[in-house]
Amino acid sequence: MEIHSHPQATMAVKTGRYMLVLLLIITLNFLIPRLMPGDPLLNIIGEEAYYGAGGALETLREGLGLNQPFVLQYFSYLGGVFTGDWGYSYLYMKPVLTAVMGHLGWSLVLVLPAVILAAIAGAFTGSIAAWRRKTGTDTALTGSLLLAYSMPHYWLAMLALFVFAFMLGWFPLGRAVSGGLGGFAYFADVLWHMVLPLSVLTLSKAAYDHLIVRSSVVSIYGEDYILTAQSRGISGMAVLFKHGLRNALAPLVTVTAIQFGMLFSGALMVEVVFSWPGMGTLIYQAISARDYPLLQYAFFIITVCVLAANFLADLVYRWLDPRMR
Repeated sequence: MEIHSHPQATMAVKTGRYMLVLLLIITLNFLIPRLMPGDPLLNIIGEEAYYGAGGALETLREGLGLNQPFVLQYFSYLGGVFTGDWGYSYLYMKPVLTAVMGHLGWSLVLVLPAVILAAIAGAFTGSIAAWRRKTGTDTALTGSLLLAYSMPHYWLAMLALFVFAFMLGWFPLGRAVSGGLGGFAYFADVLWHMVLPLSVLTLSKAAYDHLIVRSSVVSIYGEDYILTAQSRGISGMAVLFKHGLRNALAPLVTVTAIQFGMLFSGALMVEVVFSWPGMGTLIYQAISARDYPLLQYAFFIITVCVLAANFLADLVYRWLDPRMR
């Protein structure tokens, strides 16, 4: 007798797995910063004061809770995760939640448009390359995008910065705004500053999306419904976009969710290159300062964003592919 799992039970199992992964990553977020060499107090008070502080150093360590055993620090951190009490940043001298949210918005300004634009571009170029497979169009599109995909994010960022900002002077060398602007001028200035970092992230992700969509579309060209549509005299482009593309989008949805996390991590280095005030700059500075509260909750926010994207991908994938319902 064949047994079919109930869809609601399947989603409950997946949700449980997501919660287990979240707990594991929360624990790693606590451990990894504390395993790094160096003392955060050295960055807080400076090297000269650090070695001359004497007993005052231990008082400061006690006030920050750094003298407590790892187990107590962990449960204090775990309680803060679920209550929203994320502590105080040593580096920014402000609540961690305020510091993180101020930078998260700038990261999302880059990542979300890059994900959307890359998915659209990758779906279009991948479909065209599959439709014109083994032709010059396919070779040119796939070859050029494969070359772009093989280049690291930060290398592309430095190349774009050197050519278009330093040599040609078409775009600013870094940061997100020029300052002293308001209204539409401020909006236009932000767009001008984000052209280069957004282009780098979009190109890197679109190259991978192109390869996924091309492979998926090529694989379905022998399916019965494609042959039936072609036998009715429907044009190749209509068959491609009306019948083939939707069924080829399911892998793209999954890849987009996975790439969202990879793009978020890739954006960190791109942000550092362009001095973009997002999570990349925040984490880079927090690592230098050994700012434990800031690091652990910055990684926590990124983890939540990645897991939420993957969970949403599961739901959309079930909608696109009836076999998964």
